[in-house]
Amino acid sequence: MSEQAAVHQQRSEQKQYPGDEIDLRELFATLWDGKWIIILITTLFAAGGVAYALSKPDIYQANALLAPADGENGGRLGGQLGSLASLAGVNIGRDGANKTIIAKEVLQSRAFLTDFIHRHQLVASLMATKEWNTQQAKWVYNREIYNPETDEWGTGEDGKSLKPTNWDLVKKFKGGHLSVVENKDNGMITVSVKSRSPVAAMQWTEWLVKDINEHMRAQDIEDAEASIKYLKDKLDETNIAGMQQVFYQLIESETRTVMLANAQQEYVFKTVDPAVVPQEKSEPKRALIAIVATMLGGMLGVFIVFVRAFIRSGKGEPETT
Repeated sequence: MSEQAAVHQQRSEQKQYPGDEIDLRELFATLWDGKWIIILITTLFAAGGVAYALSKPDIYQANALLAPADGENGGRLGGQLGSLASLAGVNIGRDGANKTIIAKEVLQSRAFLTDFIHRHQLVASLMATKEWNTQQAKWVYNREIYNPETDEWGTGEDGKSLKPTNWDLVKKFKGGHLSVVENKDNGMITVSVKSRSPVAAMQWTEWLVKDINEHMRAQDIEDAEASIKYLKDKLDETNIAGMQQVFYQLIESETRTVMLANAQQEYVFKTVDPAVVPQEKSEPKRALIAIVATMLGGMLGVFIVFVRAFIRSGKGEPETT
């Protein structure tokens, strides 16, 4: 008796809710009735996507592939005299791998980039340009922001100067131009710079590689010369022959560091593949932007048509008793 009641209840539920099943013919009919809405919205989105894609300027990217230079400064003597050097307060065991890691972080540091931008006079090129004149190979400046003839910055509506701060410069350079990527498998590092000027993209990449090598070289030379001075002072203070010999060897190691640093042109990074002037833009992907905008418009149109049909059918209204 209970089984018959269950079967009867199931049949009653099927009769009570016949519309819960998806009717493909009704679905296509709904789409066909709202075809003009779908076409209109898709067309609007497609036109908007094309307009947006065309409004974006061409961006070029230059890449330099770098390999860590062999870190041999103080390597052999550092292994032999590392303990004695530590006792003397001197670090002669300069690890090339650690130096590469430090150089990579320095390359992206606020202090280094601020100095880099000002040294190469990139402030106006970063913050006040409208476009790159390909025929004349020079920047076109927004004169409401910056006047290249007088080297003067404009003022905003609040009367404040539009001249960017160091914070603004580094934020713009790191956020929109610089990229440093390390290949974990082989240790290679790719330094990339994006710019509306293909020439600037190549030049800035070359300058970055050169400057980081010079920066790390100068830092190591400064540290080594400070160590030499310290060791010479300690040498003058001792009369023990054994300690004097140790100090002489440490001084020799630091002197060798200075000599090798001055002799190596590519001190931290060796250029495997130098940056060249890019012939093709890297972005924007205008075709992709237009396709995505068209697809979004189509999906939105279909969604609106279904919502419209759902409301018209009365299913969206609460049942009344």
